[in-house]
Amino acid sequence: MESPEQPVTANPELKRARLDEGPAEASLEKKPRVQADVTPSDSGVSAESSTQARGKGKGKKEQSRRAGRAVRQQNREQGQRGGTRAEGEEVEEDSEKGPRLPKRQCALLLGFCGSAYNGMQIQTEVRTIEGVLFEALGKAGAVSKDNSKDLKKVNFNRAARTDAGVHAAGNLVSMKMIMEVPDVPDLTARVNELLPPDVRLWGFVRVQNSFNARSRKYTYFFPSYMLIPPKTDSALYKSSIEQHGASFSLLDFWKDASVESTPADDLIRKRQWRAPKEAVEALREIAKRYEGSHKFHNFTVGHEFNEMQSLRYMKKIEISDPVVYGETEWISVVLHGQSFMLHQVRYPASLRKMMAALILACRTNTPATVIEELCGPRGAFVPKMPALGLMLEYPIFETYNKRIQNESNKSTDDKDYRAPIDFELHREKIEQFKEEFIYPKMRDVEDRSGIFDAWLRSIDKYEGSDLLWLGPKGILPDAAVIQRGKHRTQPFREKKRFDATSFPEGRIEEMDAEDEEEIEVEEDISTDKNQPEGMEA
Repeated sequence: MESPEQPVTANPELKRARLDEGPAEASLEKKPRVQADVTPSDSGVSAESSTQARGKGKGKKEQSRRAGRAVRQQNREQGQRGGTRAEGEEVEEDSEKGPRLPKRQCALLLGFCGSAYNGMQIQTEVRTIEGVLFEALGKAGAVSKDNSKDLKKVNFNRAARTDAGVHAAGNLVSMKMIMEVPDVPDLTARVNELLPPDVRLWGFVRVQNSFNARSRKYTYFFPSYMLIPPKTDSALYKSSIEQHGASFSLLDFWKDASVESTPADDLIRKRQWRAPKEAVEALREIAKRYEGSHKFHNFTVGHEFNEMQSLRYMKKIEISDPVVYGETEWISVVLHGQSFMLHQVRYPASLRKMMAALILACRTNTPATVIEELCGPRGAFVPKMPALGLMLEYPIFETYNKRIQNESNKSTDDKDYRAPIDFELHREKIEQFKEEFIYPKMRDVEDRSGIFDAWLRSIDKYEGSDLLWLGPKGILPDAAVIQRGKHRTQPFREKKRFDATSFPEGRIEEMDAEDEEEIEVEEDISTDKNQPEGMEA
């Protein structure tokens, strides 16, 4: 009796073999195999013969694999991609993309005046620092046309993000770029020709594929008149000074002030004031309390005291002697942190909070111990200083520089040599750029708008309890403690215009009128567990 006909099936062994075959072998037709339900003894074939046949089949498969590997290797040697071109086929150069030039991972050191830009990070339909930089690199030939529309193709990264309008004397982006462009002897100079004058490329160095910045320097630049105490009829004066019976020498400023003086009149007098040495020393004494390891949860959003992410190390804070520009005296503060929290680097609002606590404590004669209170376990509200005065000096790559120094004994002419990343090599150009673009822009905006004074008056008129930590005791009273998720009866409301760095021309009175119409946004201090990671390396 004949066996019933079996279904036709594909041989899985043949399928696996063809996956390993080269282009020529892979074009063979796949033939089905008919299997009969018979044993070796039924067919007259011994078990030993069957084993030998299987061995020969495996040998053929191995030969097929070797042939496929040989074809692929031959294609690679001919410059073909994926083994898809036959031997002898010509490789046509794409005239649109141009010749393929080698790319290397590089660190680009740059500086910019951010007033005319919508922040650092590239975005569609708005002008950003990375946008104009990437465009200039493409025009200069450092980025191929094939990669000029997609940052991912060049492994693009940044050391520190900055908000809209924030300046940077030094920042860094890393990417794979063409270091040697035909007919371009000085690539840095060529890129600078294509960049707007308020964005400068200081230079670039080849780097290892993985590195990061663990340390950064920021500068905050402000008029010294911000140290003058609040006016004696203001709400802040009554809550932080008068009710405690406190008195100190800086209050003498208001003795000769007219009762009927306007904010504009007061600002004229403030700009003529010069900070005495003891006021600057008091500022330095308070600033020292930030140095070292502290919990900075009250200087950011969405983090609590018991989270390890709140712990950060501040290396040093340096406060310069006051310098007069035009009619106004200015003070600069350099903050050098090992690493910063969310809103300290990506969105530098927390640096503005640190500066606010520093200046407000000094102008109300609050003891330096208040900084420890604000870094303590209880929640407190700290306002943000105007964004106008903030500038990123540069990121610092200490760990990376030490590592490449230990790993590399090569000469500078060696193709594998990696130079350290050091902005100080460009110090002269950086200082010239700051004096030409960044500082004049800050001073011009302040001269026209009086934005720092407007911020002070928004603080001085507040009548709630959020700022009761200001006063001669230097403690955080229970009335000023903020519990997350608990409603406050009279919360301080920050104004959006203090986040801007450029303003239309207008008088102080006009800015005061805007306060009544402007949408005020209370800072959301509730814990948001859905927000991005709170630390940047």
